[in-house]
Amino acid sequence: MNTAAGGGGDGREHALRLSRSEVNRERVVAVVLGLAASLTILTTAAVVIVLARETFGFFLDPLVSVWEFLTGDRWTPLFADKHFGILPLVTGTLLVTVIAVLVGVPMGLASAIYLAEYAPPGRRRKLKGILELLAGIPTVVLGFFALAYVTPWLQGFIPGVRFFNALSAGLVMGFMILPTVSSLASDALQAVPQSLREAGYGLGGTKLDVIVRVLLPASFSGLAAAVILAFSRAVGETMIVSLAAGQRPTLTFDPRETIATMTSFIVQAATGDQPVGSLAARSLYAVGAVLFAMTLVMNLTSQALVRRFRERYE
Repeated sequence: MNTAAGGGGDGREHALRLSRSEVNRERVVAVVLGLAASLTILTTAAVVIVLARETFGFFLDPLVSVWEFLTGDRWTPLFADKHFGILPLVTGTLLVTVIAVLVGVPMGLASAIYLAEYAPPGRRRKLKGILELLAGIPTVVLGFFALAYVTPWLQGFIPGVRFFNALSAGLVMGFMILPTVSSLASDALQAVPQSLREAGYGLGGTKLDVIVRVLLPASFSGLAAAVILAFSRAVGETMIVSLAAGQRPTLTFDPRETIATMTSFIVQAATGDQPVGSLAARSLYAVGAVLFAMTLVMNLTSQALVRRFRERYE
């Protein structure tokens, strides 16, 4: 009896030690994950602080006018005759981005609908593999492809296309963001409960009716995230626009012309010989701050749209 009682006590002590060990492991894991999350927040905060400090120093210079920066149409901070109108960089960025979105988003959504609703499982796996292969191509290779092959092809039937132009860069960038849109959108469509599909078919809807009236509204948040992420990636793309679109800040909406984007200027300024703390070097941070603000506004807008759409369909 004593042996049995002693064995029972040892078992309880062993279980208690195991539970304490598990609790300690959980605490260690929680601390590590908390440190990782804190590091992410601290990194973001450090980027914002550096951008704000350098941008503030840029606008304190007597040669810089906030009004000229926001409305001026000449951007030459690296030249002897300095002008600080950022409109040519903003319009160039938006021009290339709009072309990329007009190419990549419709094709990405169409491929996502096919993969999620029409393609057999075997074909779906093969096509997703091809899309992942396209997503893995380095952007410098895509930029060279746009410069060496897409631009001559466009010059063959579109008159007035420059050797460096926004159209070629935008088209290739559209194929760059296509896998992102397709992958995220197909995951969002597949996440819609099967019961909603069956309810749509039960009401007499065709496959197209179910997709348009049931699946797309139900997966709107995921689709919006895919589009905004693709838009943000196009805005922040560097190598394709640097190689194919050129680095001449021109205020134009003609996609055949040579332009410069905010990211291409950042590359141009960062690889130059401007001394640290100079006005030319600080202009890089000012452009980066505008780019950061544009991305932030897009993300906030997408969240507001998703929230409003959810309230409408709940």
